[in-house]
Amino acid sequence: MIPHDIITSTANPRLREAARLREAPARRDSGLTLVDGGREVRRALAAGIQLVDLFLDEAILARADAGRHDADATGLPSGADLDSYLAEVVAGGTRITLLSRPAFEKLAFGSRNEGCVGVVRFCPGPLSEWATLADRPVLIVEGVEKPGNLGAILRTADAAGLAGVIVCDARTDPANPAVIRASLGTVFSVKLSSANVAETIQWCASTRRRVIAARPQGSIPWHRARLAGATAILLGSEAHGISPAWEAAADAGRIALESVHLPMHGAADSLNVSATAAVLAYESLRQAQAH
Repeated sequence: MIPHDIITSTANPRLREAARLREAPARRDSGLTLVDGGREVRRALAAGIQLVDLFLDEAILARADAGRHDADATGLPSGADLDSYLAEVVAGGTRITLLSRPAFEKLAFGSRNEGCVGVVRFCPGPLSEWATLADRPVLIVEGVEKPGNLGAILRTADAAGLAGVIVCDARTDPANPAVIRASLGTVFSVKLSSANVAETIQWCASTRRRVIAARPQGSIPWHRARLAGATAILLGSEAHGISPAWEAAADAGRIALESVHLPMHGAADSLNVSATAAVLAYESLRQAQAH
């Protein structure tokens, strides 16, 4: 029998403390966040992230133990493989807690119940400690507001093999459980840092990254820019674009900056930021593979 606790009350203090991690202040104070879903939890573990607590819906766990669950939906293994997985988790110092269905629904994201929620210690590191591949592009995302957009951008960076993502002056926390969920757990495997505009500009200057900014009024078409190699692909928020500090730094000769645009043939004047990220990331990959 795997060592575990049991919680049945929705008013349990540990349960309420964990649920508060959906709020940014609790995450900042503790350095912890929530990971929804077995697949995402396993990706955190594979990336070496500390799994502090693992909360499991006792009914779904029972079905998984008997091999009567949808492994693709829950991300949990079955039968003997489940026992081995949980034993490995416990050996790593994780506390396992079984929750009644009402208690689990108190903790789970919205109406989704995949039977598994983890508490992990996770916070993107500062740029001063960032070391990344010099021959691959990085994505810089400034002022992103929606967790779904940031999560999708992280999935793109992972899929396209980019060197990393800098979340610049973020208006959503990269450790937000909704970002983790939208990224399908790739937030843990993508090289990630968080910084302000001044720090990010200084990093681009010190690493001699060419900055390619996507803007509606960009000077050249997106596919004509040199996106592969030591570039920083800069994306601003849909509402505000990029900070004037970038052009000021370019005018002062601190960074090399050029802007690109994507054609817009309909009523909208810009693409969703995650769609733009995908177009430019894969164009950078195409260019790299063409040489």
